[in-house]
Amino acid sequence: MTKRLFTALCGLVFLVNFGRVAFAPLVPEFQQDLGISAAAVGSVTTLVWIGTAAPRIPIGWVLTRVARERVVLATGLALSAAAALTATADSLLALRIGAFAVGLATGGYFVAAIPLIGALYPERTGRAVGVHGTASQVASVVAPALALAAIARVGDWRAVFWLLAGGALVVTVALFAVVRARGGVEPEGDAAATDGDGVADAEPRSFLAALSHWRIVLAGMSLVAVAGFAWQGVFNFYVSYLLSKGLTPANANLLLTVAFAAGVPAFWLGGRLADRLPKVPYLLALNAAFVASLVALTYAGSLAAFAVVSAALGYAAHALFPAVDTYMLSTLPAADRASAYAVFSGASLLFEANGSGVVGALTDAGVAFDRVFRLFAVAVAAVLVLAALLYVLGRFPAPLGSTRRQPDGR
Repeated sequence: MTKRLFTALCGLVFLVNFGRVAFAPLVPEFQQDLGISAAAVGSVTTLVWIGTAAPRIPIGWVLTRVARERVVLATGLALSAAAALTATADSLLALRIGAFAVGLATGGYFVAAIPLIGALYPERTGRAVGVHGTASQVASVVAPALALAAIARVGDWRAVFWLLAGGALVVTVALFAVVRARGGVEPEGDAAATDGDGVADAEPRSFLAALSHWRIVLAGMSLVAVAGFAWQGVFNFYVSYLLSKGLTPANANLLLTVAFAAGVPAFWLGGRLADRLPKVPYLLALNAAFVASLVALTYAGSLAAFAVVSAALGYAAHALFPAVDTYMLSTLPAADRASAYAVFSGASLLFEANGSGVVGALTDAGVAFDRVFRLFAVAVAAVLVLAALLYVLGRFPAPLGSTRRQPDGR
């Protein structure tokens, strides 16, 4: 039954991420059908990501009172309704509302689903999070092709969102049936998720208790948020950057696809490595690989070099996400895990979302892309060195059950 529930979650996360990324390839359709400018339609794609960041911390409070599986089911229904709302949009305002609503549903899903997966697979959290992330990343890779295929078949961009609405409803109903048959969420096998002191996994006690783990939240953010900030800025301007290097539009878009496609093995393999390797050193190594790839990008001079660097950069960036999720779920006490993870996730994404804005502002001010990306690499490296130093000194929060000394000296 656990496998059925996990399979249903993987199906839902595919649709959840599809909802977030489907707007970008439809930009020309929005402009033509609604007669809006590029700047106006750009605000639509921005609202999707603002929406996905906005509910994460509030959902953390909700998770102190509502079971995680119920929140996941609610987000599935919300995604179906938001997609249907978007499909009926006949003006820029309606499209913006629909985009924001889709973002809200997707953000709520992740902060409830990731701790739920941790409870289902306490002994293999990294592997499970990685497989779940793979399903999500596949949506990023295939969304443009699926969206354009639906338009070619029906002749209307609204068909994409009607299909999303229907698919989300069907998968949510299937998920409800599995949850009801289970009668709740039990860990895989005979193992129960514990907080390191033999305390069985439980629903969060209070939101204020979750905030008491601010050291772990900041530690997790140091391992992903600065790199995520840089990644947001890089991939949103990746095509523009490659065009400035003399590549053709076709090759530039192909290399962006390569960077995203590298995320599929990054999630699949990265989650498994997160289970097997020491979690903090592994995350530090991924940050170092990201820095090296970002610097190499600014020195690449041929299509082949850009292709290799795109794959390496995409792999390093995407492998960070299942690794840091595994670290957080392994480090946070079970009683406060869901709500504290929501604080970490929300704060990280709100910070990361500013990366593209900073790149845009700096390049508009005349700073070259290469210099901006190198500055980003320096920032990630600085945080990496600080985190590594704290880890060596035994002052970095370690996963529960680790023999490494904790920040309070225990």
